[in-house]
Amino acid sequence: MLTIQTMKILMCAFPLRRSALAVGRWATVCCVAWFGAGLAQAQDYPVKPVRVVVAFTAGGTTDILARSVSQHLTERLKQPFVIDNRPGGGGNIGTENVVRAAADGYTLLVGSVGPIAINQTLYKSLSYDPLKDLVPVVQIADVPNVLVVHPSVPAKTFEEFLVYVKANPGKLNYGSTGIGTSSHLSSYMLSQRLGVETLHVPYKGANALNDLLAGRLQFMFATIPSVIQQIKAGKLRALAVSSLKPSRSLPGVPTVAEKGLPGFEAGSWFGFFAPKGTPASVIATLNKNVNEILPQLEAQMIREGADPVGGSAAQYGQFTQKEFVKWKAIVESSGAVAE
Repeated sequence: MLTIQTMKILMCAFPLRRSALAVGRWATVCCVAWFGAGLAQAQDYPVKPVRVVVAFTAGGTTDILARSVSQHLTERLKQPFVIDNRPGGGGNIGTENVVRAAADGYTLLVGSVGPIAINQTLYKSLSYDPLKDLVPVVQIADVPNVLVVHPSVPAKTFEEFLVYVKANPGKLNYGSTGIGTSSHLSSYMLSQRLGVETLHVPYKGANALNDLLAGRLQFMFATIPSVIQQIKAGKLRALAVSSLKPSRSLPGVPTVAEKGLPGFEAGSWFGFFAPKGTPASVIATLNKNVNEILPQLEAQMIREGADPVGGSAAQYGQFTQKEFVKWKAIVESSGAVAE
């Protein structure tokens, strides 16, 4: 038999229970609405212009590749993918700009081997870690370096060049686009493997190529897109490429590895990155569309000196980690330091 006290307790409890059920239903509705809005947002991406940061000046290899792919993304996704050149600091200024940007998919970086895999070792004062503060989206292209010599150099083949270098220790000058760049470290690797002394003359940007064309430098490793026209015009002689496989852009030009230096590999690569925390759905959308775009650009890219790559975001992440380890050892061995 219920006592008056028990009845009072039950009467108080039932309203609370009804209130709790109501709150629970309301929370469920809110969660479903929030999830649905997030899903719709992911499916609708992009809904406004996307800023694509290039950490180098207009007209360079990074800029050319970024513009080609961004133009096709604009056409496919119906929103402008706008190039924003932010040069300086060996690519660090533009890269940090993306690291500090909102992780919403509307700021992207077209990164390359220097800012992503080399600079963390080369620069002692970076305030960020590109491998931790950025997430890989997709690799666009692999761009081998090519060993080019001025026509005044008597060597017509890579084998003849090796003989010539060994016969003239300390007499040959090579240029680069800066201390610790891929062009510098490629030549350093070659000199180390040959056990000979050569003089490094660092430049800023295209000035090294100008002096090579003028004959003030004897050789350099350069990205294929930056010298392919001069090679075709006979102004420079291509002796070997730095990739493990021959480049489709320079058929007939052997690799350094197959001409006496097994395992020699040094070049540049380019791809999209986003700020850490960018939604996985956005990364997936970008990755899918770039992979579908690259076959359309293949012939053009090969003519310009780049080999299209593509692949998953995970594959690109694994690749960049391996590249960091490789270049860290080379930078430390060379003693190169940039301020």
